[in-house]
Amino acid sequence: MTQRSIAALIAAPLVLALFLVTSLVRLPFGTYAPGTTVDVLAQPEGNETIQVRGAKTYRDTGQLRMTTVSVSAAAPPGQTGGSSLFTLLRAWADPEDAVYPYDFIHPDDESAEEDQQQGAISMVTSQDVATAVALEKLGYDVERAVKVYFVDEGTPAEGVLEPLDIIRSVGGEPVRTPRQLVAAVSGAEAGEPLSVVIERDGRRREVSITPEEVEGQPRIGVVPGEGYRFPFEVSVAIDPKIGGPSAGLVFSLGIYDTLTEGSLTGGEVIAGTGTVALDGSVGPIGGIQQKIAGAADDGATLFLVPPDNCEEALGADVDGIRLLRADTFDSTLAAIQDWVEDPDAALPSCEDVPDDA
Repeated sequence: MTQRSIAALIAAPLVLALFLVTSLVRLPFGTYAPGTTVDVLAQPEGNETIQVRGAKTYRDTGQLRMTTVSVSAAAPPGQTGGSSLFTLLRAWADPEDAVYPYDFIHPDDESAEEDQQQGAISMVTSQDVATAVALEKLGYDVERAVKVYFVDEGTPAEGVLEPLDIIRSVGGEPVRTPRQLVAAVSGAEAGEPLSVVIERDGRRREVSITPEEVEGQPRIGVVPGEGYRFPFEVSVAIDPKIGGPSAGLVFSLGIYDTLTEGSLTGGEVIAGTGTVALDGSVGPIGGIQQKIAGAADDGATLFLVPPDNCEEALGADVDGIRLLRADTFDSTLAAIQDWVEDPDAALPSCEDVPDDA
């Protein structure tokens, strides 16, 4: 046997061992990649993404796409989180992907279940605020209301209450703040039926929920919050696996477009991201470069960027998509209308440098 053959026999197990180690050992990093985009103006027969009852709607021939990020999964409880070296090298080599410390993507103080719950709550609250922003722009009155934002599985409220239910009273006492709801449940008797008056789909109904004792206190298993009551029903049908508040701006624009005559998009494909507050200001999000890449892959030629994400957005490795700096709902709405009328119009840009004065 030659020296080369002996060397090959010795090296083969070492290479195999190295392959197994790099495949199985988790390094403390995770990845971001372009996720799916969803056209909030989509209107499959009887299953529109934006659904309105009680007001006239107008459908747009274009597309307004919310964007998402595909994030590497969190580790199960008790296991070390991270990704294999092969996965990280592949993401590092792909200009559309990004590598971040695992703790940045999945903080130590938050479990996978807590992360999922917070994402679901953020998605529901963002839809509520987005609806309020759009309706106030259209001149409708928007009232404050106590709403259910999350229902825990396996709790007394499951199957009885739903996200976005308005809580009117508990045990015969009116409820006007989330704190009053918590106090009313805490003051009830565990194991005894509790009358709760809710409003759903514009109709009031009385339901019965029997609180159970959790850590010495009666609980029904909901996360309440201060939301809004609208003059008619507006809902956004999004895959429940998609969470977070980052589609707020796109939701508000989509709802406004659905309730106004004409086409906001001019038949084009527009995409974007950004949280929206009740005053219309647009807030930052994560994964902006991956969202821009995903939007470009789905044909978008205009992308709405929160101002605080502009610097990072300019580093996106994509062509053929214009970045619109989305400062507020009003400014973004006006800029889109200008762009539809003239694609070469001057628009708020991520490349604009504000004056120092």
